[in-house]
Amino acid sequence: MAEVATDWNLGPGRPLHCTSFESPLHTSILLSGLSKLKSKNLLLDVTLIAEGEAFQAHKVVLASISDYFRAMFTDAMRESKQSEICLNGITARGMKLLLEYAYSSRVELNLDNIQHVLLSASHVQIEPLVEACSTYLQSQLDLDNCVDLATIAETYSLTKLRVQVYRFMCSHLRSFSSSGELFRLSLSQLEHLFACDFPVDMCETDVLDLGVQWLRTQISQNKLVSKQLSGACERIFSLIHFAHIDPAASTDLVNDPLLQQHPGCAKALYGEMKKQRDASSAVSIVNSPLLNSRGMELAIVKVGGFSLSGITNEITYYLPSVGKWKRLTSIPHVEQCNFGTAVLDNKLYVVGGCFNQALQEIIHPFGFIYNPMNNKWTTMSPLQRERCRFSLNVLGGRLIAIGGDSELVWSDEEDCELYDPRLDQWVPLVSPRHSLPVQHAGASTSTGLYVSGGLYREREQVCPSMWRFDLTSVRWERKACMPTPRADHVLVPIAEKIYACGGWYEDADSMNRIIVDTIARIECYDTETDSWSIYDNYPQEVWEHTCVTLYIPRCRDDMQVLRQ
Repeated sequence: MAEVATDWNLGPGRPLHCTSFESPLHTSILLSGLSKLKSKNLLLDVTLIAEGEAFQAHKVVLASISDYFRAMFTDAMRESKQSEICLNGITARGMKLLLEYAYSSRVELNLDNIQHVLLSASHVQIEPLVEACSTYLQSQLDLDNCVDLATIAETYSLTKLRVQVYRFMCSHLRSFSSSGELFRLSLSQLEHLFACDFPVDMCETDVLDLGVQWLRTQISQNKLVSKQLSGACERIFSLIHFAHIDPAASTDLVNDPLLQQHPGCAKALYGEMKKQRDASSAVSIVNSPLLNSRGMELAIVKVGGFSLSGITNEITYYLPSVGKWKRLTSIPHVEQCNFGTAVLDNKLYVVGGCFNQALQEIIHPFGFIYNPMNNKWTTMSPLQRERCRFSLNVLGGRLIAIGGDSELVWSDEEDCELYDPRLDQWVPLVSPRHSLPVQHAGASTSTGLYVSGGLYREREQVCPSMWRFDLTSVRWERKACMPTPRADHVLVPIAEKIYACGGWYEDADSMNRIIVDTIARIECYDTETDSWSIYDNYPQEVWEHTCVTLYIPRCRDDMQVLRQ
């Protein structure tokens, strides 16, 4: 036998010069080799029987992808010593597709084979394949199959699919109920639908009516007997938000056949109504811009501005229940600043502003509308004249643009514009006889329109002033000054308080723009006491931005804003 040479003279005493080699083709070569062994019936050591059909394979391949097979072949189980194993709960078609995946890492999913793959993959615990089935089913979700997909998700514990199915049902609840598919839900499924806290596209009165219709349908189809009815009513009515239903609308149910024929059901309904309304501290949304508050929470939303990395169109939000700032969306325009923002009917309006082009400031009149319910932007009619560094305010269900800068000379008649969202049209609005500032902030409450800070056109000096415009007397009134002079800041009204956020002021000696820790604090103005107080700060340095309040779906899964 020839000796193997190991005394290569590569230089005694020299460094080893180690290197690491990793072949990017190794995985594909390995899978290809295993597949060839199987196709040629080489080294096969187990036969699996599914629905009477035999499938040969390698134990090591099956054990490497499945906890089920790993336990079967390595633990002290009877099957570990058998060369032929009968598998119950797996179809022959599903077994064939599992082996195709095991030896190639690929499998083609379609509506014809998805049940076979999911059933088999779940049984033998191949999680990546189960996840692939779940993702595929999510992509096929529609009104016709959502009830069946809910049942599949609950049967196979597909959490992500279940969440997506019920979120889809809620967002299409009106169409879902009209199609009749809703009445195929079981009692536990209807309970989960009403309890899952996703936004719905109908008012709470209609949600209550759906619950009553479902009960009537179950009784008529003999799926719910009389002795079960009271308990079912209690379970369903406990999930209705009666505090958000106009009491007058609730009385319309008095003549409903269900309540007249089943006193126990009527008792459950009126008992739950009284219980919730006596205990509720929730704010009624009967006159709110929200169709329904389910799944929604009032958030503080920061729109655009400048950060340490420069100008940004990024929009972030803060939910009190979460206690963190998260990313929401971005303005669908080139990076811009000094625009106007407002919220009307729970839609965010971003109007006007300016951007940089070839080192020149370009002021534009265009506007965009963001709807948090569907997470989409739409366009609106442009302003009659371009403007930036102005305030956009809501008044009487319309928008008012006040003051600001333009590339042309202002006249008093052009200081304000009014927008009607029903007509998608801007019209001139006679401005009050008052020198309106630029780079100021404005906010509306029940007591009038407030304008604070900014720079007056006749003298470029940041001021701490606060003015109130009375709609009844059509006059301006000076109020208590801000604790800190600000420009390019924002006012956020909540009830009868107004929060001033962000901004900058000029140093008296150097005339440089100053952003210090104190400017990062949120200052609060009380319209009833005409006084200011100071709140906590935002987690990042940011200026020339704006903030609004907007109802945001709690179910969003967004990235957190990290501290800089």
